[in-house]
Amino acid sequence: MEENQKRLSLGFVLILWIATAWLLYPLVTADTADMGNVKEYIYRSALGITLMVILFGKTLIDLIFPLVSSQKMPLLNTIFLAIYTIALAGGLIFMLTRIIALYMKSGKSGFIF
Repeated sequence: MEENQKRLSLGFVLILWIATAWLLYPLVTADTADMGNVKEYIYRSALGITLMVILFGKTLIDLIFPLVSSQKMPLLNTIFLAIYTIALAGGLIFMLTRIIALYMKSGKSGFIF
């Protein structure tokens, strides 16, 4: 039963990452994006960044407060989570700078939404 729960949890996280990648794809290819769809890209990217922040928070909580509090977390697991958290923070910073650059490139003034 526990093995099925782990698989279900892993599958859910993978689905969240696939959805996040799909939502953030326009930011990665923002240089070739059509400026007529900037508003759509910004909404889509904002949702993707929100998912990234949620995943970042979950990872940070897993790192600071491990689920198995009665046992010590393995060193390799701690190192992996720390590297993953740093990479995720870098990805968040990159995506936020891309969304700001996309907005600046659109040349619109006033409220972004």
